Amino acid sequence: MAGLKDTLRDDLTASMKARDALRSSTLRMALTAITTAEVSGKKAHELTDEQVLDVLISEAKKRREAASAYDEAGRADLADKERAESAILAQYLPEPLGADELSAIVAQAITDTGAAADGIKAMGKVMGVVQPQVKGRADGAAVAAETRRQLSTS
Repeated sequence: MAGLKDTLRDDLTASMKARDALRSSTLRMALTAITTAEVSGKKAHELTDEQVLDVLISEAKKRREAASAYDEAGRADLADKERAESAILAQYLPEPLGADELSAIVAQAITDTGAAADGIKAMGKVMGVVQPQVKGRADGAAVAAETRRQLSTS
């Protein structure tokens, strides 16, 4: 069932043969994070593709946050490395949503939940419907901002 994990392993082998140090180290880091997630908790288990995707999303987010922190500290060399690692991880993530697509999903969720009448108070209800639909394809902050915008104008 771990197709994504197998893909990562195969790509790691290919990058090692191609002597691509950055890609190899990034994929090793991702596989290590996956293994850590598998053995954490009371019972070790193999992750599903969805759980592997969650780990990759988390690792990519860490890289983006580290890159911005390095930029603020004036360490462009380290920020560039973090961005490169994030770009490699992004290849394994679903295609990101555009602003128009996200807006349409949020608008549909507001309609489905009847949240327009409640205004901003219904943000949690709308977010609960939207988040599963955009998982891995949109940043949570962007989803929250769009939801807040649409609820405050309705």
